Amino acid sequence: MNEFIPAKNDNLIQDIKSVVDDAEAILRATAGQAGDGVTEMRATLTAKLADAKDRLLDMQQSVMDKTKQAAAATDEYVHENPWQSIIIAGGIGFIIGHLISSRRN
Repeated sequence: MNEFIPAKNDNLIQDIKSVVDDAEAILRATAGQAGDGVTEMRATLTAKLADAKDRLLDMQQSVMDKTKQAAAATDEYVHENPWQSIIIAGGIGFIIGHLISSRRN
């Protein structure tokens, strides 16, 4: 199975960002609350949020780096094998055209 799937990583990054935003909103909403338990919970949550943000940035950078590597590899392949690339692109175009025309009928 492919270990790098950009679409799934993008969705995961967006989900984590959403959770972090929600947790920050909860922290802001409970800022005026007093008590040892609330203060301790806020400190723990703040530390975990900072860690999550750091890990999210690392993950986002990793996804960007792998995407750039894939794009560079594709570009290199196309430059080294232009005729094969043209044939592959033409074949894909033919298949897509055939699928579109068969759906119309």
